Amino acid sequence: MIDAVPFFFALGAVASLVKSGLRLPAAVFETLSIYLLLAIGLKGGVEIARSESATLWVDALLAIGLGAVIPLLVFPLFRLRFSRPDAASLSAHYGSVSIVTFAVGAAVLAGRGIEVEGHLALLAALMEAPALIVATLIARCGVKSADGSSTASALVHEVFANKSVVLLGGGILIGWVAGPQGLEPLSPLFVDLFKGALCLFLLEMGLIAADRLPDLKKAGLFLVGCALALPPVLAVLGWGVAQVMGLGVGGTVLMMTLAGSASYIAAPTAMRIAVPEANPALGVAAALAVTFPFNLLVGIPLYLWWAQTMAGV
Repeated sequence: MIDAVPFFFALGAVASLVKSGLRLPAAVFETLSIYLLLAIGLKGGVEIARSESATLWVDALLAIGLGAVIPLLVFPLFRLRFSRPDAASLSAHYGSVSIVTFAVGAAVLAGRGIEVEGHLALLAALMEAPALIVATLIARCGVKSADGSSTASALVHEVFANKSVVLLGGGILIGWVAGPQGLEPLSPLFVDLFKGALCLFLLEMGLIAADRLPDLKKAGLFLVGCALALPPVLAVLGWGVAQVMGLGVGGTVLMMTLAGSASYIAAPTAMRIAVPEANPALGVAAALAVTFPFNLLVGIPLYLWWAQTMAGV
């Protein structure tokens, strides 16, 4: 079965390249992003309420650790070609996660009838912040700043109070407290319409990604190569963590997807505050124009194949 969801991204990219003038109104795009984050959080919260797993918080610590380790691993690679601030910023993008990529992976698995552990949404929320903090420490290591305290304060606020964290975390909390019965009346909105809303969101993301292609030309083939090579390599790291967690095939695929994804929303915003001397175009172009479409069209099917093969399914 071919899942139609990723093709909406491709349609948006083609529409941009042929200069069709297609664009979703800004208010519609903002509404869709709010809707998707809430829907993912609510579903995760409901599944956590259903779960009696004693390993939930152990898994949470492992996810936080994975998010913190990835920037340390990829920073030396980016440092081969870029300045310390730029390399640190890029490591933040690849250490943090893409919730939209996570949503596509979940939609693909749901379409194939593959069950997923409910607390994966919680793990996704927890994995956004550690990389941003670690990357900032890398960038600031040995660098004195007269306003370090104010910068640190602004970063903490940006990391933990940004839109994606508030909506995703708030949705998880609401779903957890309300439980399956409390959320049942909202099911037609947040469950039945989810996939359609995701398709419209990806259409706009395709348009935005194609607009970033000129930035990639300026950055060079090295960055493009990294943006293509890192997702599967980091996904294998995510697979290893999933084995320690004891996740099933569905949960393993999503953990691989999270590890192999790159942030293009939270990371750019946080890095503008924490590492203002870094070039913001590098991270956004690599994450959005290369890694994001790679994961949608190649990565997620590859991760699913790998997880099923290793599990003997």
